[in-house]
Amino acid sequence: MKSTLTRKIIESHLVSGEMKKGQEIKIRVDHTLTQDATGTMCYLEFEALGLDSVKNELAVSYVDHNTVQVGYENFDDHEYLRTVAKNKGVIFSHAGNGICHQVQLESFSRPGKTLLGSDSHTPTSGGIAEIAIGAGGLDVALAMAGLPFNMIYPKVVGIKLSGRLNKGVSAKDVILTVIEHFTVKGNVNSVFEYFGDGVKTLSVPERATICNMGAECGVTFSIFPSDERTLEFLKREGREDEYIPLAPDEGAQYDEIFSLDLSSVHPMIALPHSPGNVRRVKDLEGLKVDQVLIGSCTNSSYEDLYKSAKILEGHIACPDVSLAIAPGSRQVFKMALDNGLISQMVSSGARILESACGFCIGNHQSPGTDSVSLRTNNRNFEGRSGTKSAKVYLVSPETAALSAINGYISDPEGKYDFSSIEVPERYYSDMSTFIFPDGEKCEIKRGPNIGNPPISHAPDDEIDAVLALKVGDKITTDHIMPAGNRLKYRSNIKEYSKYVFEPVDETFSSRCLENKQKGKKNIIVAGLSYGQGSSREHAAICPMYLGVQAVVALSIERIHQANLCNFGILPLIFKNSGDYEKIEQGDEILVKSVHESIRSGNFTLIDKTKNIEIPLVLFASEDQKEMLLLGGRLNMVKGV
Repeated sequence: MKSTLTRKIIESHLVSGEMKKGQEIKIRVDHTLTQDATGTMCYLEFEALGLDSVKNELAVSYVDHNTVQVGYENFDDHEYLRTVAKNKGVIFSHAGNGICHQVQLESFSRPGKTLLGSDSHTPTSGGIAEIAIGAGGLDVALAMAGLPFNMIYPKVVGIKLSGRLNKGVSAKDVILTVIEHFTVKGNVNSVFEYFGDGVKTLSVPERATICNMGAECGVTFSIFPSDERTLEFLKREGREDEYIPLAPDEGAQYDEIFSLDLSSVHPMIALPHSPGNVRRVKDLEGLKVDQVLIGSCTNSSYEDLYKSAKILEGHIACPDVSLAIAPGSRQVFKMALDNGLISQMVSSGARILESACGFCIGNHQSPGTDSVSLRTNNRNFEGRSGTKSAKVYLVSPETAALSAINGYISDPEGKYDFSSIEVPERYYSDMSTFIFPDGEKCEIKRGPNIGNPPISHAPDDEIDAVLALKVGDKITTDHIMPAGNRLKYRSNIKEYSKYVFEPVDETFSSRCLENKQKGKKNIIVAGLSYGQGSSREHAAICPMYLGVQAVVALSIERIHQANLCNFGILPLIFKNSGDYEKIEQGDEILVKSVHESIRSGNFTLIDKTKNIEIPLVLFASEDQKEMLLLGGRLNMVKGV
C-alpha cells in the first residue's frame, strides 16, 4: 500500500488501534510543549498524578502569554512553572525567549516526531514534518507521564501545490485561500497534508505559517514533507544532524485532494469577525486603517520581519496609523538587530514590541473604539483584541506593511520581489536563556493565586437541570473563557469561573451557582462549531466547577470536545437539527438513565417546560465513554 506521510508517521508511533478513518487509535508522544496561560493547570494536573519526573522524550515549558505582569499573579505563575519544571525534568523557557511555536520550530521540532502541545497552534511544527497536535492541558500532562494520546485516525486531505507565488504574495495568502475553500466548519478529525511540485518553492517558515492557521479550519494537524528546504533550515539552525528525508509515497491515496496552483493565489484578507470570512485584498483596497500590528506565532519569523522592514525602508508610517512589530523570538530579534532591520522599522515610526503573544490574545495593543486594526495573527474573533467594537482584519506582513505606509488597506501584489531573501547562513543561537533540567530538586513555589485542579465526580443516573444558556453558531473558547486581562486567573479556578461567558452573558456564572445551590445541574445549548478556537481547557474546567453537566450542540469542535470529556461534561449532539429551535434558555430539563445512555451513545432530553422529548447522540469515543462514567480522565487514570 502506498502511504501518505501522515500514515507513515502515525504507523511508526502507533500504540494501539486500527489505522482506518474514523477509528480510535493511541499514539506515542515524543515531544510536549506548554505555555504559561495553559501550563499552570497542566503542571498542577501532572503533579496530581504523583510522578517524580516526565517520561516523554522532550518536554518544554514556555512563558510567552502572560508577559505583561500587571499584579502579582503572572509572576507567581511563572515562578511556579520555573520551579516545577526543575523538579519534573522539563526545559524552561523564560519570558523573552519568544513565542512557543516559533521557538519550538527553531530549537526542538524534528522531522518524523510527534508533538502534543497545550495550545491550538501547536500544528505550526508541521512545517518541519512533525505531527504536531494541539490539545487540552490534561492530555499534555498525561503525555508527559508517558501515556499515549487518544485520537481518531483522520481523514487525510491532500493539498497538492503547483507553481510558485507571484510577487507580493505570501504564505499567509496561501492559507487564507485554503481556509476560504474548506471554511472553518466541518473539518473535525481531518488533517491537511501538503505535497506536489509547489512545496519545494516554500521555505520552512512559510510552511509553518500555513500549518499554523490550518487550526482555524478545525483540522487535527497539517504537515509538509521533509526535503532539501527542511535540510536548509536545519543547517541554518545548526541542527543538520536531525534531518531525515520524509515524504508520501508516489501515488499515495488521499481521502480527498484539493489542487492549488500557487501562481493563482492573490493577497487575501480575513474580515471581522472570523478567519473564515475571506476576501481578496483588492476588494477592500482604500479602507482607512487605524492600527497595524505585525507578529504573532503566524507571521513573526526572520523572513516575515525582513519583508516588513524592506517595504517600510525609506518610508514613514501614516501619522494616523499606530504601527507596532513583535519579533517572534529572541533569535529573530537578535538577527533583525544585527542586520539593521529593527533600525529600519524604528525609522519608519514602528514601535518594537516584546517577543511574545501579546496583541494576538488581547494582552496589550487593544485597538480604539470602532477602529480598524490590520494584523498578521491568526484569529479575529469579536472582542479577542480587547475592544469589542473594533474591526480586526487578518493579512500578510506585506499587506500590513504597505497599508501602514498608506494609511489604508493596500494590495501589495506585483510590487515586491522577495524571491531571494538575505537570510544568514547560520542563525543566531543562544540556549543560555533556557533552563535545562539537571536532576536537582528545588522547592516548588506556589503563590496565593495557585490553586488545585477541581475534582469532578461520576454523574448521577438522572440529570435534573436548567437550560442555563442558549447560544448560536461559532461560539469560541474566547466567548466561553475570555483571555486578555482575565488570563492571570488561569491557575485559580474559583476566581476565573466568575468570568465564564462574560462576553456573552455577564450573569451566567452567578446564575449557574444559584442553580447549583438549589441542587440543579446546568446545561448549555449551542449551534454549529461550538468551542472553536484555542485549546484552553478552562472552557471545560470552569463550567464544570459551575455545575454544567452537558453541552448540547449542533456540532462541537475537536479539542473542546476532548476537554469536555476530560472533565466529565457530556458532549451531546442534536440527532435532528431542527430540535435546536424547540428549546429555550430557562427551560427545566430532565435526562434519565444517564449511565446506560453513555454506554449506548443515545440520550433523550426531556424538556419539562415545553413537554417535549428530544433525541441526542453522545459525541464520544469508547475510551471517552469510560471516562465520562467515572467523571473525567483524572479519575480514570488515578483509578478512582
